[in-house]
This record gives sequence, C-alpha cells and structure tokens, in this order.
Amino acid sequence: MKDISEDHGPRQHWLGLMAKAPTGRVAGLLDEAATRPAFRWLRAPEVGSTMVRARVGATGGPFNLGEVTVTRCALTLATGEVGHAYIQGRSKADAEAVAVVDAMMQTAAAKTLQAEVLDVLEAEQTAKRDARAAKAAATKVDFFTMVRGED
Repeated sequence: MKDISEDHGPRQHWLGLMAKAPTGRVAGLLDEAATRPAFRWLRAPEVGSTMVRARVGATGGPFNLGEVTVTRCALTLATGEVGHAYIQGRSKADAEAVAVVDAMMQTAAAKTLQAEVLDVLEAEQTAKRDARAAKAAATKVDFFTMVRGED
C-alpha cells in the first residue's frame, strides 16, 4: 500500500506549468529534449467541459462563472509509470505530451526533462508575468498629500 503522506508538491508544480503552457509548446519542447517512450492508454484523450467557480473580491460567496473546455488523458509507460493530463482547450496532442512528460518525470529522465522542458516553461511564464507587471506599473499613479500647515 502506498504511503498516504506522500509529497505531491513538485508534481502539482510541473503539471501546473504544463497546463498553463501555450498550445503546442510542451509537445515541441518534449520532442527536442527526448524520444517519446512507448506507452499504453489508460484513458485516451477526451474533450469535455468543466465548471469554473469564482468569488467576488476573492472573499465573497462562490458562484459559477462559466464552463471551460478541457482535454484529459492518462497513460502508463512500458516501465509502469503513470502520467495524467488535464489541459485547457481541445488539443489531444498537447494532452498526450503533458501526460508523457508527467510519466517520464517519474523516471531517470527527470533531470533532463526538468532542465529542457519545465525550466524553460517556468522561465517563459515568469518573463510573461514580469512583462505584464511592468506594463501595469507604467500606469501607476502615486497620490500624496502635502502638509497644509493648518494642524
């Protein structure tokens, strides 16, 4: 039986990075970094939708914002590692690539994939976030009050 106190933080992180990647980016990086291993589908890629929930002001009561299209799949490598993918959109090829990377991150190829796929995605997402923050900071207005001397 598996230990239930297993730390899932690193896996959640790499799956989050790949879920936020632009269409085709994970597949492209994977194909440059390694040869895709043989695998067997546990759940072939399928497209569906899921409800997105939100909160007003991040503290109010939750409400249904709307539906978003997602693609999911699960596979197992010939060596036994299982990979899962849930991505936004309808790209079955991207879902397959994410699941393959997820499974391969549990093998000896993890260091190579970390450096050539995940670190690249993280750097790109950080650069995009920083550019967006810099653009917003350029519109910042500093308000200040001058002392009127009537205290």
